[in-house]
Amino acid sequence: MSDKNKQIDAWRGDFGDSYTDRNTADPERLANVTRAFQEIFGHIEGAPPASILEVGANLGGNIRALKTFTDAKLYAVEPNGKARSIIVDEGVLPPDQVADATAGDLPFDDGQIDLVFTSGVLIHIPHEDVERAYNEMHRVARRYVLSIEYFSPTLVTIPYRGETDLLFKRDFGGQWLDMFDDLEHVANGFFWKRTTGLDDVTWWLFRKT
Repeated sequence: MSDKNKQIDAWRGDFGDSYTDRNTADPERLANVTRAFQEIFGHIEGAPPASILEVGANLGGNIRALKTFTDAKLYAVEPNGKARSIIVDEGVLPPDQVADATAGDLPFDDGQIDLVFTSGVLIHIPHEDVERAYNEMHRVARRYVLSIEYFSPTLVTIPYRGETDLLFKRDFGGQWLDMFDDLEHVANGFFWKRTTGLDDVTWWLFRKT
């Protein structure tokens, strides 16, 4: 397994299958995630997004939440086959709206999707590859990009499930602004686990100008 593809190979294989097995779409989590997205989407002015792409959807927990309050056409990119099968088999999305792909190579046209987002995905992309993921998400997004990730003001590598190169914290919001002059900050916030049930994550919403 080459260093370049080690992370992708891990998520496509047994490591990713185990992550999917640990994940849940139970009613309590669905309610927590729904409230979080409603808070974020409350900052969008004008017409709501007509299309939304989640990059790294796993078994579709966020997509399930979005379906409870938006009529947008929803898409998912997910490299793990087991997770994609769950999304389709459980009727979360039809097969033609679920893609076997990664953040660094999105199978969509320029500006095809109104809002493109990640939730706990950029944290798993190593430093040398993360700019490619940003560029692809920016390319595909027509109006908004959203990231929901762990935050650190400096790049930090965190041991994760016995691995030393599969979890990274950085200033993901700052990187959006540093890389793209056509993005403007809309809002950001923090979901504290103690009150939201989510995993102490920071979110950043940007609009293309």
